[in-house]
Amino acid sequence: MKPPLSSTIAESDRSGPNAPSTNGRSEDGSSPLSILVIDDNPRIAESLAIAIDLAGHRLDVANGPEEGFSRLAARRYDAILLDLNYAAGRTDGGEGLTMLARLLADDPAACIIVITAHSGIRLAVTAMQAGARDFVMKPWRNAELIAKIEVAVRRRPAPVDQAHIADAPSPAAEPVRLLGDSAAIEHVRTMIRRIGPTMAGVVVTGPSGAGRSLIAAAIHAASAGPHRPMTRIDLRDPQAWDRLDGGGNGATWLLRYPDQLDAIGQARLLDRLSAADRFIAIADDARAITPALARRIATVEIAAPSLDQRRADIPVLARHFARVAAERHGRPLPRFTPAAEALFATAHWPDEARGLAAAIERALLLGDDGVIEAALLAPAAPIASAATPGRVSFDLDETERTMIEAALVEHHHNVTQAAHALGLSRGALYRRMARHGL
Repeated sequence: MKPPLSSTIAESDRSGPNAPSTNGRSEDGSSPLSILVIDDNPRIAESLAIAIDLAGHRLDVANGPEEGFSRLAARRYDAILLDLNYAAGRTDGGEGLTMLARLLADDPAACIIVITAHSGIRLAVTAMQAGARDFVMKPWRNAELIAKIEVAVRRRPAPVDQAHIADAPSPAAEPVRLLGDSAAIEHVRTMIRRIGPTMAGVVVTGPSGAGRSLIAAAIHAASAGPHRPMTRIDLRDPQAWDRLDGGGNGATWLLRYPDQLDAIGQARLLDRLSAADRFIAIADDARAITPALARRIATVEIAAPSLDQRRADIPVLARHFARVAAERHGRPLPRFTPAAEALFATAHWPDEARGLAAAIERALLLGDDGVIEAALLAPAAPIASAATPGRVSFDLDETERTMIEAALVEHHHNVTQAAHALGLSRGALYRRMARHGL
């Protein structure tokens, strides 16, 4: 059981040699740190907020692993405070250690400090052995907590590519994280961890909108020189080819659509590629790349899975897109109704994850009272027919029936309210219900 607020904030916060000054702010005048705490206990988050705010730093709170990964996909943090237990009654730390492993696999330089009770010292040791930078025992003294965070951040490993440290992204730069726990996306993460640190050419395929550019960026982030910029070239633009003349110094290039060049164009491209550089390609069809060019830019193929291949990830992605859209437009975090959540299991999203993000953002802007209803999502989502699982039906009658069913579920079979949501009169809805046998 997690301690109450009164036992988390110690009554006396004595300053030590590495502690902040008596007013709680760093003596060295360093810039404020951006800190994320991942803990499902609101009292813990509240107590941390008090200590971190007094020290002049900034705190975001995630109430569990899913929200934690979502926030990390939208923003970089100087430090992550990670609780090790989330499910009720669990004390083995398995959830937190699993998350720690994934966080460090995505970003080996992440500064992670685990939170544990006095009885969890063995878990803290295990976490340190797994790569955590430090640990905090509950209850803590605020001065010691802040000192631990600041010291841990200062110990952050320097970039491997010291010669180009000026090219390192700022802390506010968008991080590269692939969300979801499906087998399909975990396979992609595994491939990135295996191939990213090498100089092998990689071609990223899969449907447009499924995250091919994000996967390419993740490959570069896992490379030996992630702090150097990756130059993007659309090979369909003849004027962009001149930028290739600046290669030869171990740079990384993102080549878009080499498969759309004819054989002569691909041969010319191969002649301009420096053997000292690394190339990542995005293509619709890797088979259209000539064998000679493929040996240089497509040694390994990584296919971005479609949403149909990772359907279990759709609710996670939807909540992430909703959180991002809410922050962008200054809206409260919306809630999905049960009928809207039911669409995630059956709906086809044109333009894949990119289309899902657009549908969520539109629904957020058009919805009322911080609620996203099925009727706001479904116009962008033709519904998969129940008679043909895994295939998409564009039959208007089937789509209309599914829409009516969703609206009725949404409004607890109140026909008047369902008709209003669908933009129909009550009589018109009754006629359509009769036609579909509802």
